[in-house]
Amino acid sequence: MAESTQAVRDQQPALRRSIGRTVLLLFVVGDILGAGIYALTGTVAAEVGGAIWLPFLLAFALAALTATAYAELVARYPRAAGAALYANRAFRRPFLTFLVAFAVMMSGITSASAAARAFGGDYLAELLPFGVPTVVAAWVFLGLITLVNVLGVSESVRVNVVLTLIEATGLLVIVAIGVVALVRGEGDPGRALELRTEGATWMGVLGGAALAFYALLGFEDSVNLAEEAKHPRRDYPRALFGGLAIAGAIYLAVAFTASMLVETDVLVGSTGPLLEVVKVAGLVFPAWLFALIALLAVMNTALINMMMASRLVYGMARERIIPALFGRVHARRRTPVVAIAFTVVLALTLTATGDLGDLADTTVLLLLLVFAVVNVAVLVLRRRPTSGPGEDGDGPERVEGDSARSFRAPTWAPVVGAVVSLVLASPLTGREGSVYLRAAVLLAIGVVLYVVNRLVVGRVDADDAALAG
Repeated sequence: MAESTQAVRDQQPALRRSIGRTVLLLFVVGDILGAGIYALTGTVAAEVGGAIWLPFLLAFALAALTATAYAELVARYPRAAGAALYANRAFRRPFLTFLVAFAVMMSGITSASAAARAFGGDYLAELLPFGVPTVVAAWVFLGLITLVNVLGVSESVRVNVVLTLIEATGLLVIVAIGVVALVRGEGDPGRALELRTEGATWMGVLGGAALAFYALLGFEDSVNLAEEAKHPRRDYPRALFGGLAIAGAIYLAVAFTASMLVETDVLVGSTGPLLEVVKVAGLVFPAWLFALIALLAVMNTALINMMMASRLVYGMARERIIPALFGRVHARRRTPVVAIAFTVVLALTLTATGDLGDLADTTVLLLLLVFAVVNVAVLVLRRRPTSGPGEDGDGPERVEGDSARSFRAPTWAPVVGAVVSLVLASPLTGREGSVYLRAAVLLAIGVVLYVVNRLVVGRVDADDAALAG
């Protein structure tokens, strides 16, 4: 069975390397800017009061720590499987590899599902004179996303670039509104410094940071495009840190502006909090136009997450973690069509069974656990030889024409990143027990699938062990 799986994998056409540095940078920015900041600003305000910017700043610091680990690992292994591949190489435990891969895949799908649920909120109501059931709107929305995904990575990334520019424009409008308000002496800047929590202040800030972290997710998705990037070792670290810096600066400005101009209780009660900013602004900007921009931002979040979930499923199949069927590539479009179909079925199910807040919090919890593993993995892999061939050994893999020096994270960064990830994943943040239960159920489904996969694919043999690093 293992030999036939390997034969099928080798017969599949390779993914096309068509993504350059600029597009990769826009991809990172576009993956971060999106549904989180547009939909969850009020939810963060419910945790900390007016000082919305503080949880976003803490979340950005954690993202930057973990990004150093990803930048080092993607230079070493520029392949589509991402965190699952790194766990595979570092720990050589097929069961752990599968759980990491499954958690990342489900986090992408739950994130896209949360975005689909957000599509039917106050932003859509601003545009339509009649109500649309949330699930109906979400399913139509996911259908459009899937169509773009099937067309191909080049087409999908081009759509992403357009949507990135649009959603960035919407956030820059909010920043401009804030600047004008400060110049005119409007609003209440002091409100942005008020901390108001139900319990201990530090718990409220941690809880807010855990929620704000959802708005910063996306940088890790870009590692799954490494196999389709022209020069991943040279371009990826620059795109990753540049994208984080751009998104972080915009988020802090938007959070400050929202708190300065809108009463905290109004933000908390709105599913379109940034729309409230536009409505009270002295700078005239059509509310319907901003609502449209917000919906396109939500679409971008879902598109990128569904793209990355399907590429991760494809990468798992190439690593023989799941049956080779999921690694099949369309002969003409060169897209992983079976993986795309699998992920969209899961997304449709989740949108019908969960709400925005629950799906967003589940996404964060799953990825925080994955981030802890990735941060430890980079330290483990440093102990391995770096001169091997990479594909079947421990050394870095080579990409033709990419001779740039590999990025190396400062040792303290992944250490602190692992610790902080576990803290934010813990009950110290005040996360509800139902979120942990949902995550446990999802991982339990993964365990069942792993057992089924072992029955279909068979036990890992010596050749598979070599692939594991």
